[in-house]
Amino acid sequence: MKKILSLCALYCLFIPTHIVDAQTYSNLGDVQLDERALYTMTKQMSQFISRFNYEEDQYGKKISSNSPEYRDRMKRKTVLPLLFDMENQRTNGSLRDFFIADLTESDSNYFEFLGGQWYSEVSATFKWKGKDVDISMILTIEEENLGSKWVLTNVYFPEFNKLFPKGDIAEQQKHFLHPMSHELDFMNIYKIFKTPECIEYYADKSYSADYLSLFFYEIKQGNLVFEKVNSEKFHVFQIDNWYFEVSWFNREGYNTGWLISNLIFLKNNEKEELLKFYQPNINK
Repeated sequence: MKKILSLCALYCLFIPTHIVDAQTYSNLGDVQLDERALYTMTKQMSQFISRFNYEEDQYGKKISSNSPEYRDRMKRKTVLPLLFDMENQRTNGSLRDFFIADLTESDSNYFEFLGGQWYSEVSATFKWKGKDVDISMILTIEEENLGSKWVLTNVYFPEFNKLFPKGDIAEQQKHFLHPMSHELDFMNIYKIFKTPECIEYYADKSYSADYLSLFFYEIKQGNLVFEKVNSEKFHVFQIDNWYFEVSWFNREGYNTGWLISNLIFLKNNEKEELLKFYQPNINK
């Protein structure tokens, strides 16, 4: 009987030790998984650019520009799919594959930090007329002396757009000053101010509303007061015949961080009109 009790006691001592060892191995496994997820996460936009060009591998290892693997097309082809939001059908299908195939041709495009035609869209909350409003600020990189800086190129605020509605052509043609008005000392110029909501129709045909100047004016007058940044994303037009959007994804797993959230096949000549929204003075 004593022998049986001794064996039972020994068995009981063994069980907890075995369980602790199993838990220890499990925890170590979790740490390894977490560490791998941390390395594979695209944590910064500059890291996204490096991985996009295969100047860094998917685990965060920098590749020397002297290495034969630097910007290697075949290795780049294996990393590029990891830079897409895999939970989005639009960025996880045949269009993505076509994009990657196009990028990894012998004359492939690379994403250059100072290459122009890529923009940050910063959504922020401001106080305006006693209420909170959301305004999207568009910024781009501008070279200056030996460095570079982010500069504002446009803003999107629905209240500004309401000031300059797009009227139909017939309505616009009703608002004009007769070509002989100068002979009457512009006595009819009162027409411009009779309908202030249409005053822009009297401007020359090259006129377009300057929302950035309106934004600066409202800030200077104290009518717009900055409160906080809500989100940020990037719009990239730099790659020939393509547009893509990069957004931040904070979630579990390996498909996290800065990822391509939208992809459109867009011919270079079709980009021109769209670019005017992001940078109205791009050709000046």
